[in-house]
Amino acid sequence: MTSTLNATLTAAVVMLCLTGVLISGLALGEHYNTKPSPCSINDKWDCGMVNHSPYALVRGVPVAFIGSLGYALIAGLAGRLPRTTAILALLGLLFSLRLTWVEWKVLSVWCIYCVSSQAIIALVTILALGSTLVARRRRHSY
Repeated sequence: MTSTLNATLTAAVVMLCLTGVLISGLALGEHYNTKPSPCSINDKWDCGMVNHSPYALVRGVPVAFIGSLGYALIAGLAGRLPRTTAILALLGLLFSLRLTWVEWKVLSVWCIYCVSSQAIIALVTILALGSTLVARRRRHSY
C-alpha cells in the first residue's frame, strides 16, 4: 500500500515539475522578449514588467532559468531521495514566496507565469513532504 502511494506521489511531483519547467520556460522567453508582452492584461497583470524588472535576475542569472533548473532537479531526485527532494522543494517554495512578495509589495504588478509557478511549487512541496513521510513510514515498518 505505501509503495503504491509513494509511487503516486512521486509521479505527481514529476508531472508538476515538468509543468513547472514549461511555465518557467515561458517566463524565460518573456524575460528575453523585446516586443510587447503577450500576457500584458492590465496595469496589475503584466509579465513583461515583472520579467524585465531588476528582481528578475539573481547575480545576472534570470530567475526563470533558476526555476527551470530547480524544477528539473527536483523531478530528477523525486522517488530516489525523498528527504532531499522535500528540502529542495521547500527551498524553492521559500524562494518563490520571496519573489511573490516582491511582485505584491515592491512592483505592485503580477505575472501569470510567476503566480502559476508559485502554485506549482507549493503543491510540489506538499507532495514531496508527503512522499518523505510515506517513505519514512515504510522504512520503519520493516
